[in-house]
Amino acid sequence: MIAPGSEAELAEVLAASVDPLQIVGGGTRPVGRPVSGEILSMSGLRGIVLHEPGALTLVARAGTPMSEIDADLAKEGQCLPFEPMDHRGLLGTSGDPTIGGVVAANVSGPRRVQAGACRDFLLGVRFVDGCGTVIKSGGRVMKNVTGYDLARLMAGARGTLGVLSEVSLKVLPRTASTGVLLLEGLADTDAVQAMSMALGSPFEVTGAAHTASGVDGAPVTMIRVEGFETQVAYRTERLRALLAEFGAWNIEMNPDRTKAGWTWVRDVEAFHGTAGDVWRLSVKPSDAPDVAARADADGLLYDWGGGLVWILVPEGTDLRARIGDFVGHATLVRASETTRLTLDVFQPEAARVAALSRGLRERFDPRGILNPGLMG
Repeated sequence: MIAPGSEAELAEVLAASVDPLQIVGGGTRPVGRPVSGEILSMSGLRGIVLHEPGALTLVARAGTPMSEIDADLAKEGQCLPFEPMDHRGLLGTSGDPTIGGVVAANVSGPRRVQAGACRDFLLGVRFVDGCGTVIKSGGRVMKNVTGYDLARLMAGARGTLGVLSEVSLKVLPRTASTGVLLLEGLADTDAVQAMSMALGSPFEVTGAAHTASGVDGAPVTMIRVEGFETQVAYRTERLRALLAEFGAWNIEMNPDRTKAGWTWVRDVEAFHGTAGDVWRLSVKPSDAPDVAARADADGLLYDWGGGLVWILVPEGTDLRARIGDFVGHATLVRASETTRLTLDVFQPEAARVAALSRGLRERFDPRGILNPGLMG
């Protein structure tokens, strides 16, 4: 294992490398096709470089653990707005997730439906390409520029275009209060309709999820509102009235229970410790119930108002073949190495997009040493 302790050392390693490298942050998100190569650990590049609470800006080295990021932000009553998922329970991994891993995979949780994705809060990055060249893109403020937005390009590239060494992010204040509307018994189609109505309302919904089987086995629909306590109380009551046609909604305001409930959604806790493969589908919410029904799943969880569907199926299932044609993307998140070598982990790209992706990889990693084959 190679573990550079600085950006300069990282650049030297990549400049001298001729064999494939498996880039690892905390090692908690092994999503993608298995990569053969020596492990390049980013654990040595850690630490918060800058946190300016008044400017809502955080700069950290890529190997900084998320626990350290969260603790530092909490001291100032701030948070990462995109609510990144913790994959450890779902994937059965250990270790510490890192901020570089979050950005590299563009990890975004339930609040994405209202706030946006990780890449939307990325102000800038520093990374080293496959030739050992240090590249800086963006800065510490959000502004429009011409040319390539390399920072956003790196978000979701999973280390195939370059190895992140430092990231700059916009942060926001933590919300003072949370209210959640809960209703049991809705069919998937009705639940998606209710969530769409809530998200289309003026009441600033920050989370909308539905599980076909809650803790007691019944379907549960959850709609979240955040803000100051008086605002939350008003908006939840207005939402309850708006959605009265679907049933009698309960309102939960207890901070411990609301936090636990949305952590359950964020980390897909319903599938922790279960047997089977886990797929992640991005679809148009109105299409979600039909697509999910065709999946004949062992477990379902709708997030983002139905725009994101987590699906549990028996091991080795080719979910794309089972579902048939649909508009969206299917990603195999949890499966054996054999299955991940057999099936496309990520949604196959159209020919022109695939050509563009190849061109980018050839430009940033001409020797093909950065996580080769990870994305297919």
